[in-house]
Amino acid sequence: MTILKSAFFFALIAATSVASAQNGYWDKDRATTREIIVPAGDRIVVKTENFPLGTTELVYRITVLDENQQMANSLVSLLKSIPDPSGISQGSAGAVFLLSKISGDDKCNYAVFTDKQKSEAYRKSGKPEGACIYTNIAVNKEAKVITGRSLCLNSPNLYFGFESENWIMKQKIVVEVVPWVDKKASMGWTNENKKSILELCGTSGLAQLMTDSQSLCSCVLDQFTFKYSYAEYEKLLIEEKTKAFRDFGDNCLDSKTANKGLLQAVRTQAQQHYASGRYEKAIDLLNSAIIVYGNANARDYYNQGMNYLMSKQISKAKQSFELGEKLDDSDLSIKLGKAHALLLGDDFSRARDIYRKYKGENVDTKTSWTDRVKKDITDLKKAGIDSKDFDKVLKMLED
Repeated sequence: MTILKSAFFFALIAATSVASAQNGYWDKDRATTREIIVPAGDRIVVKTENFPLGTTELVYRITVLDENQQMANSLVSLLKSIPDPSGISQGSAGAVFLLSKISGDDKCNYAVFTDKQKSEAYRKSGKPEGACIYTNIAVNKEAKVITGRSLCLNSPNLYFGFESENWIMKQKIVVEVVPWVDKKASMGWTNENKKSILELCGTSGLAQLMTDSQSLCSCVLDQFTFKYSYAEYEKLLIEEKTKAFRDFGDNCLDSKTANKGLLQAVRTQAQQHYASGRYEKAIDLLNSAIIVYGNANARDYYNQGMNYLMSKQISKAKQSFELGEKLDDSDLSIKLGKAHALLLGDDFSRARDIYRKYKGENVDTKTSWTDRVKKDITDLKKAGIDSKDFDKVLKMLED
């Protein structure tokens, strides 16, 4: 049964090692390995190496050795076989695998601190007050993982305090600590640092046109955090930061690399501007984020045409509807928009032909051509746009 469990454990390691290695790594260069001598019945404190930026978990191993014993394998060497900390927990195959095969008969108590003064207080009194980890039962070997939920990770280093259980002879203790570095976290992009990017992005011209710029600024932030560590970003000149913002904004909207969620947000918010009568903002938003980047579809040109129509920019409205027609010649909403533009542009003859041609059809599954014409004319009048030919059109549709 033990052999089967071991085989399963190593098979699991092999299956997950590649994916895990992409997310982080064991930092052997900043691991701590200390062999200490604790006088009989005494206590001693050991400070670890400073943990690297991005340390999200730690593995430590404590081994009490007899005088002539030596460690067979270092913790660092054993962790090469374990792709990430998820394979290690108290009593798991991973934790058992990490325990030293050699240990002495003596045992010790220990406590782990984030504060130097509290560790020194422990050294003097033996009371683990303020410890983030401490043992109630003396051990001669121990291997554990410290996860992000532990208070022990709220410090750039740790202090291990040891108390010998041998009141006659000195003890030899080996303490080993290896940090797990999350590659993403090691870039230094804390929530506070990310907030500075989001706030700066929110002041951009495009963001100001949006009712909610979160989708835009999140896309820009993702590109900053992918290309730069926060330390690298901080070293950029103002001109370099400005160019990076511009380039990353372009990447988010370029037709080849565009963020689909962002494009949908832009379209939705442009429609919100239209519904609220903010035609200039709707026009600028569609132009800046959709049309200029080559992302426009037939419906975008229809919506832009209506923005121009409602803001009395008749020639531009006609042009937008015609561009939409080229992309989808079957969309009757676009045909209708073009008819309105022709009518308001004093081309009654061409407008009449379109109104008459489709009057027996539906614009969509629920709305007839005639009902849609009536609604559009009502909306145009509400927007202060009138034509002497509106009544002619309505009469023609009733005949």
